[in-house]
Amino acid sequence: MAVKYVSGVGKRKTSIARVYLVKDGKGSITINHRSLEDYFKRPTSRMVVEQALNLTQTLGKVDIRVTVVGGGLSGQAGAIRHGITHALLNMNPEFRAVLKASSLITRDARIKERKKYGLRSARARFQFSKR
Repeated sequence: MAVKYVSGVGKRKTSIARVYLVKDGKGSITINHRSLEDYFKRPTSRMVVEQALNLTQTLGKVDIRVTVVGGGLSGQAGAIRHGITHALLNMNPEFRAVLKASSLITRDARIKERKKYGLRSARARFQFSKR
């Protein structure tokens, strides 16, 4: 018997998350072969990951397997949330209104601004000395 799953890809900053969501599951969330509590020690990161599941009342009803690469833990949590949102939409398009109201469908396009030549960083100038 084939496992019924849907997938979604999420991005945030430089992190990319591939999310596989099994419809009839026990509620386990596995990130890079580790449990959610083991991967994200901070409760706020865990809350970000579970946000879309709480809004759609699917927390504990689906199994989630995530492969995430790049960035830091905060960016990875945002990428996983974005990927879970898209997987939930692929599973049930009726969730769109709830998820859109919380603006979870839209990718957060804010990324690090590049350093410009002649400057110390993206916008900061070198220290000016009169003498």
